[in-house]
Amino acid sequence: MPPAKSGIADYSAALVEALRQYVDLTVFDHPGEATGLGLYQIGNNGFHAYVYEEALRRPGVVVLHESNLHHLITDLTICRQDWDGYVRECEFDGGPAALAFAERVRRLEVGPDYEGVPMLKRILGASRGVIVHSEAVEKDVRAAGYTGPVAKIPHGAWLPEMGDRMGFRARLGLDEATPLIGIFGFLKPYKRIAESLRAFKRLIRVRPDARLVLVGEPHPEFPLASMIRGMGLEEHVRMLGFTPIEDFNGYIAACDVILNLRFPTVGESSGTLLRSLGMGRAVVVSNIGSFAEFPDAICLKVPVDATEEDTIYEYLNLLVSRPELAREMGARARAWVEKECNWDLCARQYAEFLAAVEEGRSWTPPVVAAAVEEAEVVAPAVVVEPEYIQSWMAETEEAKQYGEIHLTRFEKTLAITPPGTEQDRILEMGAYLQITPSLRSKLGYGYVRGCYYGPAGQVDHRSVTSSTGETFSCEVDLFDAEKDAFPYPDEHFATVLCCELIEHLPSDPMHMMAEVNRILKPGGHFVLTTPNIASLRALRAILDGYHPGFFPAYIKPSKPGEEVEARHAREYTAKEIYHLLLDSGFAVALLETGEFREIPRPENEWIYHLLDRYMLPKELRGDGIYAVGRKTGPLRKRYPAWLYEGGE
Repeated sequence: MPPAKSGIADYSAALVEALRQYVDLTVFDHPGEATGLGLYQIGNNGFHAYVYEEALRRPGVVVLHESNLHHLITDLTICRQDWDGYVRECEFDGGPAALAFAERVRRLEVGPDYEGVPMLKRILGASRGVIVHSEAVEKDVRAAGYTGPVAKIPHGAWLPEMGDRMGFRARLGLDEATPLIGIFGFLKPYKRIAESLRAFKRLIRVRPDARLVLVGEPHPEFPLASMIRGMGLEEHVRMLGFTPIEDFNGYIAACDVILNLRFPTVGESSGTLLRSLGMGRAVVVSNIGSFAEFPDAICLKVPVDATEEDTIYEYLNLLVSRPELAREMGARARAWVEKECNWDLCARQYAEFLAAVEEGRSWTPPVVAAAVEEAEVVAPAVVVEPEYIQSWMAETEEAKQYGEIHLTRFEKTLAITPPGTEQDRILEMGAYLQITPSLRSKLGYGYVRGCYYGPAGQVDHRSVTSSTGETFSCEVDLFDAEKDAFPYPDEHFATVLCCELIEHLPSDPMHMMAEVNRILKPGGHFVLTTPNIASLRALRAILDGYHPGFFPAYIKPSKPGEEVEARHAREYTAKEIYHLLLDSGFAVALLETGEFREIPRPENEWIYHLLDRYMLPKELRGDGIYAVGRKTGPLRKRYPAWLYEGGE
């Protein structure tokens, strides 16, 4: 686990957070006693020594992040002066030929046969199940003779962490237009760094403004600094060394192109690659092993043959000279990662495989089931005609005007709300009874309830009649969503709507989120809409020197007896709503933005050009945020640090 300088440590930390929603989980980052099924994260270095030993002592499910553990075994044997143990392990894994070679290693005649003897058989023989990230490693596991259950589960990706691109470029002294290429992670020779430097040297002949950064801990036996000096690249290449994960992400965001090359490879997965794809960067990989399995549309693949250096140069020149291609490829990469490699999907597959191993039954990857489930939430299963919505707003002229302005939002909200059945209950928070009748008559919910701000314990019986004579009635409970316990039993509702409400909460929105989680049944849905403080409109307002909020002005003091207009206390970005749902125990089934009213807005077009110039995301820039969360477990963080000062 962090702060270990290991990509697997970062992976484990992210997996733990997602997996807690599905299993009763205890984390050990040192030898310890535990009950239940052991889950062991295994990599090929000394950080994993105690994990390996625990996996042998108490068999469970092993996660192989690569299909070679020879370096790990040397740490457990040779580095402890246990030569007999090393020779014994070589013989066990590779037979007489490996034994003979190991004896030569003992006599210091040759170095260990790291590539020829993968050292997998011992750990596989003691494992009740194996999890891998690629077909390449699965084949290696089977080739080593393992006949037990194997699950290929995607390596999770860090999606919302887009990073401060221009801030980290400023640290490097670069403007927005300078082509920047990055190589990340432990700087070992097999990452084709020498080949990349030679290709980069050719690039600066045609693009002398190009720059390259190397972010990661240098390998002690790889003279990288002298190599850079020898090629005359000191002015164009920066070595930044090991950086904290926040800076690591920032420098990825600062880059235009990421080189993630590997040869030779032992099936290792790359958290850096998934981070880069998840942040929408253009990535170049080696066409080998697990990296060859990625779709061609999301990365460029370099052959590991005599054309390697030429191909690296050609790809770099292409992406640097045509930045629009790099952006398009990065956008496809992020969309693919979001669908295939999100942490919640990975955690669910982990949980289902672990249950299958514990129960001794077979396991089938739930890819189809997950896709169907997503489609049921995201697709507009029920279309409510705008005329029907407007028919419930005919009581006053003010209501008609409000309905006209917000009609697009009402249509969109009903479209993303999962339909119900006669047995399902739905709660609309902040109910004005504008879309509430549609929840029953169009979406099919058998029980519809509303709630609104007011003295706790009071209930209003509300009844409305449409312009066509249709009537609708429901109970509206009054309470303070930030302070009071909601007056409903645990797991009572199938769906809760919170539309244009959270932005009005001045002090403790996570109290509301905790209560919503409590009253939703497992797998229930939470539909949230709220203004987007990062919209094109808001960005234009800031750059024009005005307040970005929808309510930038104070309210003129009212006369006695006049009702005070509701105010926005805090508006949110789409990224914040993403975190809000995750921290509240929800998987994000849908997150998008759109307009409150579909009308042309040519005055905002110049903001698109600005975002393009600085390679900032253009997605999620509509005035309104539309989100659907699916309850996966209890509240994760009561006071998340991004929302509360001094939070956890």
